[in-house]
Amino acid sequence: MPHHNEHIAVKWFQAFNDHNLEALLSLYDDNARHFSPKLKIRQPETKGLVVGKDALRAWWKDSFDRLPSLHYKTLSIIANHNKVCMEYQRQVDGEEDLFVAEILEIENGKIISSKVFHG
Repeated sequence: MPHHNEHIAVKWFQAFNDHNLEALLSLYDDNARHFSPKLKIRQPETKGLVVGKDALRAWWKDSFDRLPSLHYKTLSIIANHNKVCMEYQRQVDGEEDLFVAEILEIENGKIISSKVFHG
C-alpha cells in the first residue's frame, strides 16, 4: 500500500506541473477536503478549506490561469498505508521560491484530504 500511495503522489506532481486539471482531480475523492494557507489569503470566506471536486477545480483553475509558470519541484515523498507527506519547492516566475509540505490522506486509492503547510 505505501508503494501505491507513493505512486499517487508521483502522478499528483505530474498532473500539477502539467496544469492538467482533470488528471489532478481524478486522484481525489468526490468529497475531498483541501486546506491551504494560500486559499485562506485569496478566499478568506473559506477559512482556508474547500470541500469537493467542484471547489478544488475552481481553486486550481484560478491558480493555473493566474500563474502560468507555477511549478512544484519535488524534494521528498514519504508514504505509508494511508498518508503521503510531500515536500516541494513552489516556483513561480517573478516570485521567491516557497518551501511547502503537503499531507495527503488516502482511502480506497483516492485522496480524501490534503493539507498544505508553508515553511
